[in-house]
Amino acid sequence: MAIVSKSVPVPPLVPVKRALLSVFDKTGLVDFASALSARGVELVSTGGSYKALKEAGLEVLDISEVTNFPEIMDGRVKTLHPAVHGGLLSIRDDAEHQAAMSAHGITGIDLFCGNLYPFEDVVAKGADYATGVENIDIGGPAMTRAAAKNHAYVTVVTDPADYASVIFELDKNDGQSPIALRKTLAQKAFARTAAYDAAVSNWMADQLGDTTPAHRAVGGSLAEVMRYGENPHQSAGFYKTGEMRPGVATARQIQGKTLSYNNINDTDAAFELVSEFDPARTSAVAIIKHANPCGVAEGASLKEAYELALRCDPVSAFGGIVALNGTLDASAAEEIVKVFTEVIIAPDADEAAMEIIAAKKNLRLLLTGGLADPRAKGLFVKTVSGGLLVQNRDNGVVDDLDLKVVTKRAPSEQELNDLKFAFRVAKHVKSNAIVYVKDGATVGVGAGQMSRVDSARIAARKAVDATEAAGLSVPLTKGCVVASDAFFPFADGLLSAAEAGATAVIQPGGSMRDDEVIAAADEAGLAMVMTGMRHFRH
Repeated sequence: MAIVSKSVPVPPLVPVKRALLSVFDKTGLVDFASALSARGVELVSTGGSYKALKEAGLEVLDISEVTNFPEIMDGRVKTLHPAVHGGLLSIRDDAEHQAAMSAHGITGIDLFCGNLYPFEDVVAKGADYATGVENIDIGGPAMTRAAAKNHAYVTVVTDPADYASVIFELDKNDGQSPIALRKTLAQKAFARTAAYDAAVSNWMADQLGDTTPAHRAVGGSLAEVMRYGENPHQSAGFYKTGEMRPGVATARQIQGKTLSYNNINDTDAAFELVSEFDPARTSAVAIIKHANPCGVAEGASLKEAYELALRCDPVSAFGGIVALNGTLDASAAEEIVKVFTEVIIAPDADEAAMEIIAAKKNLRLLLTGGLADPRAKGLFVKTVSGGLLVQNRDNGVVDDLDLKVVTKRAPSEQELNDLKFAFRVAKHVKSNAIVYVKDGATVGVGAGQMSRVDSARIAARKAVDATEAAGLSVPLTKGCVVASDAFFPFADGLLSAAEAGATAVIQPGGSMRDDEVIAAADEAGLAMVMTGMRHFRH
């Protein structure tokens, strides 16, 4: 069927005489409806919204009085009716539309106020399939889209935060809704239903185990309009997806300035890394700069872990992000505030620690309530020109891998512990990544180089600098282990690590020259373990 264009003038102001209110979230509903009623607007409502308005003493029509048809099928069918959608979609200045409305007894609806079943919240709490499906709203999105499409005549309100501005505009314009408001709210409504449908379709794809559905939608709700993006000439906003993963998006900000684009990016990287370390086993701290770790360490306490992490690269730590895997205490806080730090993120903080942090009014403190599960599934989305790259979150954990010793010498127990530590960290370093570790602490990190051997050399150079800064006579890398995020294509990177003092190596393996690399390791007296899992990060 051909789409017929109805080209009619868009009125700058539209009187609001009748409003349909049908919301799940009833925050501010009664006050909003009361304000509309006080301005002579006839109220129509449905289900629980109708009940709330009636109990508040407002004069309101039940939707069944408009449709002359009862709610059926447990409320699944109540607003999907011509009397509703005709009232929302009719072009008021079109003679044919007006004739149809008159013939069928349809009254125009000038304002629709609605929000949707909390599908995202329900599935985020682990609802079963049937419960998830039952919480997919049908009537709400249909009415929202109808009202938004016909914004030339209808005002659509989907967010309680907009109730006050709608009343303000009605008062300002003698009970009429201006076109600027209608357009703005229509865009917001379409964005809301798009994000809602994205959540539903992605959840269903996950339920089906479909990692590459024919259409992939991504949606979120604006959490913050940022001063600028990665650079001052770029505009930016922070959107939340509704995923309840502990981290920067779900954390409580206790104090400090508003987070910037780069703060959020770096803080996410820091917390995802430190979440790899089980607090039941050890205290751990990660210090991040430009999304790369400049120091990571375990310790008997968070203070000790921080001091060891800082030792790895005290220069780069300036202006960095500090992430902890346990409750921030006073002793750790006292050490952290000695160095200029942008953000501290932790599952919790005690009162003494918060008092210490409070003295640094610009220092942001974020509390997450828990750690992110490194094994949890999820999506990672990256934009490219004209498209999206979508992949599963890298949820490989070294403790779950079948580690294979491929050299004549097997690593000692201490070496093996450090190898696992190093591989955990390498997973979160930009490729090509080389990480030197000794006694549960990084002693050199080489990140983001085009050549793996260059990353090995940079990590060694960083370790020399750290040794000098610590006033030590013996290089920190002497007797260390080394991790590589991907295989060594040649023996040169491995030998560079050995020259720096490494005694054991962990890497995925899989190179055509694995045999040559293994032979070189044997000749150098190195122990080498292969994981079978690569951790590229770009």
